[in-house]
Amino acid sequence: MNGTMEGTIAPDAAHAIDAEAALPSLAEALRVWLKIGLLSFGGPAGQIALLHREVVDDRRWIGDRRFLHALNFCTLLPGPEAQQLATYLGWLMHGVRGGLAAGILFVLPGAVVMLALSLLYATLGDAPLVAALFFGLKCAVLVIVVEALLRIGRRALKGRAAWTLAVAAFIALFFLNLPFPLVVLTAGIIGYLAPTAFTPGSHGAAKNDAPALIDAVLAADPDRPARLAASARRAGYIGLTLWLAPVALLLATAGGTYADIAWFFSKMAVVTVGGAYAVLAYVAQDAVEAYGWLSAHEMLAGLGLAETTPGPLILVLQFVGFLVGFRAPEAVSGIPGGIVASVLVLWVTFAPCFVFVFLGAPLIERLQDNRALAAALAAITAAVVGVVANLAVWFGLRVLFREMQTMQAGPLAMDLPVLTALDPVALTLAALAALCLFYLKLGVVKTLGLAAVAGFLVRLALG
Repeated sequence: MNGTMEGTIAPDAAHAIDAEAALPSLAEALRVWLKIGLLSFGGPAGQIALLHREVVDDRRWIGDRRFLHALNFCTLLPGPEAQQLATYLGWLMHGVRGGLAAGILFVLPGAVVMLALSLLYATLGDAPLVAALFFGLKCAVLVIVVEALLRIGRRALKGRAAWTLAVAAFIALFFLNLPFPLVVLTAGIIGYLAPTAFTPGSHGAAKNDAPALIDAVLAADPDRPARLAASARRAGYIGLTLWLAPVALLLATAGGTYADIAWFFSKMAVVTVGGAYAVLAYVAQDAVEAYGWLSAHEMLAGLGLAETTPGPLILVLQFVGFLVGFRAPEAVSGIPGGIVASVLVLWVTFAPCFVFVFLGAPLIERLQDNRALAAALAAITAAVVGVVANLAVWFGLRVLFREMQTMQAGPLAMDLPVLTALDPVALTLAALAALCLFYLKLGVVKTLGLAAVAGFLVRLALG
């Protein structure tokens, strides 16, 4: 009798249960998310490729089309798209607990390593031998930023409108010193209002669209995302409260360095659409020049360290936070201050990522065919090319020249190098890094390692 009732009353439910049972257990998924967190070197492109290989190619948990659809959604969000993609995929398979597990494990290994490296830099960075290693890293990072510029440009600049917007963004930042968030917001509005002018870029073609496990589950149980939506929204609102409450408390009671950290990096978390290199442009503009928390050379050293660790490249912000806390004028400073500031930066940087995914994921199907939103994303991505170009020039001038001068003509202002202050050693190390990365195809980690060793040997030889 039970079999008859199942066959006549709830066949779809039975199919949904059978399909659900085919999904990996949460314990199995945890092992995969931890593996990805430990191996996610190479910046956003490498991390997305690793995610694709693990969950699409090797395990067939997710199909190509759904993977790319989720990636496009995450690219719309501020923050690191690879970490948000992992969170989204974890949520799709195991609900909120799966999303939390995937997102946290994507960040945690790299955060532990970055904390140790930040401590090493803050305590021994001025030692001649350690400084020599970091000098080579900084020269290689310049080349890595240029490589990122070329990669993003190939993907994003589709048509005359995109090229025009990229050039305009560069001019607005480099010559007019306009705020980064204003440039990105304007680009998004232009794309939204002129959807036919911008063609969305792609992160890769869908090569294998055979049915995957989650696709089978959703085909048998199309209402599954709707059922997961309630808990996702609840988690999103809880996360929003947990994110903003410490910030509000610090601003209202403490003030000083740690309140500035909470406020600045919270702002960063909601305006930095366009990936890690866009984030760096914003931080370089404000943390280095406006707040004076660290120098451009220290920012480059932090980026070099972030490139050598697993996890999102945005972990460079943890390095910035550690230095700020380490040097804080408050009673809590030194190593304890660095640790406190480092954890605070991690919290206000990544808590919003979970909030955005959990609040936005239930609406993803509505975004799938929205042409205006797709064009807005394409326009923002085009503007990010100009943002990264500005970052490359900003870093390049400060790596290759020992002295800068500011030139102003009406509304135009720019930092230009003193040509006689060219550093031939830095130029040579940057050329070596370019040879390793572009011609020998050694990859980011090996290129950074060789540049660090070369910098060490050169400084040792020169005394």
